[in-house]
Amino acid sequence: MSFLHIQDVCFSYGNLRNIIDHVTWQIEKGEFHCLLGKSGCGKTTLIKLAAGLLRAEEGQIVINQKKVTKPSNDYGFVFQSPTLLEWKTALENVLLPITLKRKMRNQDQEEATSLLAQVGLSDYIHHYPSELSGGQQSRVAIARALIQKPSILFLDEPFAALDAITREELQHDLLQLCKEQQTTVLFITHDITEAVFLADRIAVMDKGRIIFETKINLEKPRLEHTRYSEKFNTYSRRIREVMGSTGS
Repeated sequence: MSFLHIQDVCFSYGNLRNIIDHVTWQIEKGEFHCLLGKSGCGKTTLIKLAAGLLRAEEGQIVINQKKVTKPSNDYGFVFQSPTLLEWKTALENVLLPITLKRKMRNQDQEEATSLLAQVGLSDYIHHYPSELSGGQQSRVAIARALIQKPSILFLDEPFAALDAITREELQHDLLQLCKEQQTTVLFITHDITEAVFLADRIAVMDKGRIIFETKINLEKPRLEHTRYSEKFNTYSRRIREVMGSTGS
């Protein structure tokens, strides 16, 4: 069985039937998958189901051979908003998952400091969220999600509110960090070029179903010039055609 295995999953919100309509999807260990779709297609609901934040009505979700019934410390989650605690510094926010679970060790502080350095925030570890830009806050949120070395990381449009340059910088940082930790990733976005740059595989959702999927065979590591290659544009154009034909 794949590392993440979503099998024939259905979910409804009250009278809104089939928000997720018999979805099946697999992710192998260490892969980076992106889920694309227009607003209202069900992609955020699916990632919440996969992370155990919602319970499927039908079907099952299995991560690392264990059925998902609730959130786990082995899963990391980055939301659309960084959701940092305003009264804690960047370093304290990164360490929050540790302090909520057990007594903090010197090693934990060293690892948190190292993660912040890897995302370019060495000079900001003692700054509060109000003293950080949106991009810097997103970097803190990613470091916080990775501090416990989760086996799988769920990201729900974490860069949507950022400017294009900051967004591209964070895409590079995220790929590097996940590669170093060998983290399996499910990333939600509505941005086609973002998905093509990040993903090993892409799925497109419409009206609660996966209607298209493809493997992205681009060079690794993904570099800046990757975004301007002919293959990159071919993938982007094909996915744009698929999304343009959807009705969500």
